[in-house]
Amino acid sequence: MNSSGKELERLKSIMERLRGEEGCPWDRKQTHTTLRPYLLEEAYEVLEAIDNGSSSDLREELGDLLLQVVFHAQIAGENGDFSLAGVIAGITEKLIRRHPHVFAGSKVDGVGGVMKNWDRIKAEEKKKPPASALDGIPAHFPALLRAVKVQEKAARFGFDWPDFKGPLAKVKEEIEEFRRAWHDWEKAGNKKEREEKHGKMEEEFGDILFALVNLSRFLSIQPEPALNKVTEKFCRRFRSMEEASRRRGLDLSKMTLEEMDRLWEESKEAETR
Repeated sequence: MNSSGKELERLKSIMERLRGEEGCPWDRKQTHTTLRPYLLEEAYEVLEAIDNGSSSDLREELGDLLLQVVFHAQIAGENGDFSLAGVIAGITEKLIRRHPHVFAGSKVDGVGGVMKNWDRIKAEEKKKPPASALDGIPAHFPALLRAVKVQEKAARFGFDWPDFKGPLAKVKEEIEEFRRAWHDWEKAGNKKEREEKHGKMEEEFGDILFALVNLSRFLSIQPEPALNKVTEKFCRRFRSMEEASRRRGLDLSKMTLEEMDRLWEESKEAETR
């Protein structure tokens, strides 16, 4: 057994002990359901480590994510459902089965061919074929990621723009439709009408986001990381505003918008320098 296998066995034995009668009370009471938020949290922390570019942080966060896999497998084993070995064997067999161009001598036409082959093999694996090609996309995905996956699936059937000019024009069109919906909402009279118009405005806003995701796909921009970077930039500059106001003995919450705008511009200039 190589070092990776030994360490995985060691981790598995530690989890068994933690879940055992003489183990940890907290670990013993966990279920698949109670662990859900931790699985999501660890996955996002892995993404943060990747964005930070720190190898040591990434190693640590991948370990935390691996712990969640081992934890769930241990619970499943106790319930008689499946084991960690079954999880590993399952993904190993799937990788071999879905890469016939690597392991079985099949020929594929570039990345596009690989993805079409992957979808075909995946559909064949299912005992009951999905009613739609979009059925395999989890509804619990973050909204931007789900939009990307939906658009990619549809594009594999040829339902796509020929180039980025199509989604770019669509963004402009959706913004104009949102503008009209907003004007209708402003002119609405009673409460019921305003609620209906607001629902329409919300729908048009969603259309803008969906069109922007389509544009990002054509420009090879991942919308989730792009939005996170801009949000982080905003946080960085806002904190700089807070520090500047404290240095001057000012209370940010009591400043006028014009005064805050000046601090904001200062923070932008300082960041550029």
